[in-house]
Amino acid sequence: MATRISAAVKTIFKRYPMAANAVVYGTLVTGAEFSQQTITKKILVKDAERQEIDKGSLGRFAIMGTLIYPNVLYIWYRWLDSRYVGTATKTIVKKLLLDQFVLTPPLLCAFFVIMSAMERKDDIFEECRKKMIPTFQTSCMFWLPAQTLNFIFIPPVARVVYVGTCAFIWINILVWIKRQKY
Repeated sequence: MATRISAAVKTIFKRYPMAANAVVYGTLVTGAEFSQQTITKKILVKDAERQEIDKGSLGRFAIMGTLIYPNVLYIWYRWLDSRYVGTATKTIVKKLLLDQFVLTPPLLCAFFVIMSAMERKDDIFEECRKKMIPTFQTSCMFWLPAQTLNFIFIPPVARVVYVGTCAFIWINILVWIKRQKY
């Protein structure tokens, strides 16, 4: 039974890679926001201070995690893997540097700006201006080791799902940063 399921999943990812990656990545990102809200609004507070889950926020994360990020990541990793083939140290370092210093800054800016736009903030760039540098520094500490494992051990077809799994953890960090006052 497990073999059939595994074969079916591989077939879906092979036939519909962008859609399959979008569903998995979107589920993980939305799940990260849900878990973060559950922790901060239900578990780490006194009974009288408990709040309802913010469904609007879940929707915004679902949009980012399903419609925007997985498509960018799919195209990025397809290009990166076609341009820099193999697991030689020099190749891995090139991929890491490109991923962290070329792709990550625009993705982080897009996160803050698009989320602010969906939140209907007056200044959609304010949060990006205030939080971009500390968020990027934190992302370097998290993503450089995670991406090293990705580029060495994960087959190209599974890169977006692996990154989505790491993103479950990262989005919890990002949500925490987003909720901080700077």
